[in-house]
Amino acid sequence: MSGPEVFIYPSGDLLAAAAAARCVTRLADAIGARARAHLVLTGGGIGTKVLAAIAASPARDAVDWSRVEFWWGDERFVPAGDPERNETGARAALLDALGVPGTRVHAIPGPDGPDGDDPDAAAARYAGELAAVAGAGAAVPAFDVLMLGIGPEGHVASIFPDSPAAHARGSVVAVRNSPKPPPTRVSLTFSALQAAREVWVLASGAEKAEAAAQALSGVSPVTLPAAGARGTERTLFLLDEAAAAKLPLA
Repeated sequence: MSGPEVFIYPSGDLLAAAAAARCVTRLADAIGARARAHLVLTGGGIGTKVLAAIAASPARDAVDWSRVEFWWGDERFVPAGDPERNETGARAALLDALGVPGTRVHAIPGPDGPDGDDPDAAAARYAGELAAVAGAGAAVPAFDVLMLGIGPEGHVASIFPDSPAAHARGSVVAVRNSPKPPPTRVSLTFSALQAAREVWVLASGAEKAEAAAQALSGVSPVTLPAAGARGTERTLFLLDEAAAAKLPLA
């Protein structure tokens, strides 16, 4: 796994604009090298702001979006179209504007999906979809960019501190009794997150400062899951000044 690199921006808006520009470049390069790219999206305020910045970017057409496979690091186990779903926010902020083919958008099933109200079956289905696209015996694709938000207590995706998901095997896990509502979710595991070429941890706001500092301090990922957010080639912590306030270098 790669060691983290830290980039600090004066505000959340500038963080989002910088991440959007970086994402467009990274995806265009990946398509040029391998004919397609894999992007893992996140929700939350700053994650959605980054997607909106990509949609608004004059450079967005440098990417052939029909060659991008879109995935999610986690999803709330609620029906399609529910405002709680990360997918719903991503469609409104970016995907609808791009007109991405439906076959490229790999949404995590909810209770209205083919497996009904069974998050374990939904997790297994998503794991199968990841493996089918990955090919060559891999459990997940080598994601070109995997974006993650970070919770004030240090969770990433839906892996919460000292939770069963922090110990889960395989690539996808059903999460129950989440300390943050809604309580039922589906999440990528550490092994899936750490298969990404680049992992980007996005944090904006003073309430994220302690978690960001701890994530960079070498603590156990079981205790603070953001500490396990690492890519195979690069790991970027993209922070605004408020979120970086407790770093030693701040």
